Order: sequence, then C-alpha cells, then structure tokens
Amino acid sequence: MINREYEAWVGDFEAERERRATLGDPAWSRGAALDPALVRSLQRFQVGEDGDGSALIGKADRAGDPVYAEAVRLFVAEEQNHARMLALLLAAGGAGTLSGHWSDAAFVRLRRLLGLRVELLVLMVAEVVALRYYRAVRDGAPDPLTAEVAGRILADEERHVPFHCRRLREGFAGLPAPARRAVAGGWRALLAAAAVVVAVDHGPALRHLGVGRRGFVADVIRSSGPLAGAMTTAPGETAPAGR
Repeated sequence: MINREYEAWVGDFEAERERRATLGDPAWSRGAALDPALVRSLQRFQVGEDGDGSALIGKADRAGDPVYAEAVRLFVAEEQNHARMLALLLAAGGAGTLSGHWSDAAFVRLRRLLGLRVELLVLMVAEVVALRYYRAVRDGAPDPLTAEVAGRILADEERHVPFHCRRLREGFAGLPAPARRAVAGGWRALLAAAAVVVAVDHGPALRHLGVGRRGFVADVIRSSGPLAGAMTTAPGETAPAGR
C-alpha cells in the first residue's frame, strides 16, 4: 500500500541532497582546534552516525510501501553523510575515528529486537538526544569549522524527527488509547535514561561547550512530551500537552 504523503518526503530528501551538492563541503583545509574532551565526544557520536542502515531499510521494504522505503534510504544516506563529515572534522583537528563504542552497540541491539515500530522508537531516542547535543556543539564550540559542521547536522536532524514521528503515528494508530499512552510513557522513560547516560558519558565535552549535565538532561526531557504525542496520537485526537 502506497501512502502518497511519503512522495513529499522523498522530494524533500532529494532536494536536500541537491542543495548539499551545490553548497559543497566545509573548508576542511582550514583545520579545527578541538578540545580533547570534545574529540572523545565527537568520536563516539561519529560511531553512532556510521552505519549502513541495512536493518532499518529491510524493515521498511517489508512494510510494503516502496515510496516510504525510498525515503528511508535517503534518510540513511544523510546519516552516513553525518558520519563522513564528523570523520573529516576529526581529521581536520588531527584526530582519528573509533572502530566502535559500547553505547552505539547497545542502541543497535535494542533497535533490532522487533519490528519497524520498535526500530523507529529507539532511533527516535538517539535522534532527540542528538538534537540537543548538536545544538550545544553549534552554539558552544569556539572553533568555526566545528560549529559549522554541527549546524549542518542539526538542520538535518530537525527534518528527520518529524519524518519518523509521522511513520510512528501511522503505525500506532490502530492501538487503543491506553496502549498508545503506555507506549508514549515508555518511550519518554527510555529517552530520559538515554539522556542521563549521554550527559554522564559526555560530561567533560558538555562543560567545554557551556552546558551542564543537569541542564542537558532537563532540556531533552522537556522536549519529550510534545514528541511523544506526535508519535502516538491517533488521527483526529489532540496530542496531550508535554510537561
């Protein structure tokens, strides 16, 4: 079954791909002055962005909507571009990339447990945490190249979140309201836990960027209510106000 709304998403991803090609890459040759704590933090996020997306693409293919599956492929390509830019940013600062990190491995295992809805729910945890993280890097990094790269990635993540919210809202529409409320509550709890883990793991980098651990977690939690409503409110219902 083809949902024509995803044709607009495909068009959006394709237009962004063309815009990136026209704009070109940041000027890597100018180099980057990276604080050691930020290097370690960016290396871990680079691992999280670097993947072939095969599990997600396979589940999207099996969902039966080829237009949605194409949009997912274009989304994965944008995530891979994030990994490429972060690797080049680290290289510009004289640092390398990591072969893996426990936090990324844990998220990947959790995402692959069940079907497309679970995959997207866990992915949305990573996306929402990434929104706050890249905003902190964009606004707090004293190095211009670092701020530029973070700004480019943040702009993409801000487009990705409504894309996944739309699909999840569709996927949960058939559940009764109590079940959807339980999903929303469980997702918010998982997001809060992930925010705490990131705040602890990346605390030195966040301090370098002028963001405290508690403030980081509070900001992520504050954003969770409206997003949970956007993912689980059935058509015709009013999403509950976030708290």
